[in-house]
Amino acid sequence: MGHHEVEISRTAEKQLRKLPRDVQERIVRRMLLLAEDPFPQGAKKLTGYDDVYRVRVGRYRILYSVSRRRLVIIILKVGQRKDIYRRGR
Repeated sequence: MGHHEVEISRTAEKQLRKLPRDVQERIVRRMLLLAEDPFPQGAKKLTGYDDVYRVRVGRYRILYSVSRRRLVIIILKVGQRKDIYRRGR
């Protein structure tokens, strides 16, 4: 697999900014690793979506979509498990 570009949605950017600095750094590092391997060990496809996956970063989750045609990973949401899966947030 080739190197993917990583894009972050406005929603995910806002959610990321609200987190403590150390958590932000860990999540950003994990996002950058997704560019090399969009389906790392532990990545799970979400039920009910065509192409949405999640990876864990401690108690936090990164929800993302992979465009194989364009080689782009779009970060959709970032947050704690208790909040991240609610639709419309």
